[in-house]
Amino acid sequence: MASLKSLTLCLALLILFFTLSCEAREFMVAGRENSWRVPPSPDDLNKWSRKMRFVVGDTLVLQYDPKTDSVLQVTEEDYIICNTSKPIKAYNDGNTKIPLDRSGPFYFISGTEGNCEKGQKVVVTVLSPKHGHAHPPVASPSLAPAPSPAEGGFLPLAPVPTAGGYGLMGGGGAVCVAVVLSLVGLSLVM
Repeated sequence: MASLKSLTLCLALLILFFTLSCEAREFMVAGRENSWRVPPSPDDLNKWSRKMRFVVGDTLVLQYDPKTDSVLQVTEEDYIICNTSKPIKAYNDGNTKIPLDRSGPFYFISGTEGNCEKGQKVVVTVLSPKHGHAHPPVASPSLAPAPSPAEGGFLPLAPVPTAGGYGLMGGGGAVCVAVVLSLVGLSLVM
């Protein structure tokens, strides 16, 4: 009977751990409020983005003055040339929350003429849930890539964002629900 209580306690702790650690997150662009504006340095927003690890299910939050700016999701080509004339999606509510619903790159530019050319643009690369926890964020181009597990190396975990920086707890992930349900099912079999 004591072992059943221990097993139940361990299972409850595992469920709690997976539920809390698998939450999708909201990422405020550049880690602070009202940061969707022309940055001091043209590459500031992308420097921030390259340090982050975005996973399918996360949300990108952009805050700005809707009277003077907007956010455009564009193709890679339009991102490179700062073309505002044919966006995939346009947002102008001042507190835009964009669900990152697929893996791959997302391209965003300012809708205000001339701001994109001054650096108000960002590329967000989203990893699939399957790969989201296996790759460390690239902090600097001068760092050598980590060796793969096949080469006998270990892949380090990235630091978890905090509310003081850029990660705000948000909705849940389907992968986490599946893991939790699998653990519950496993405990019922035992």
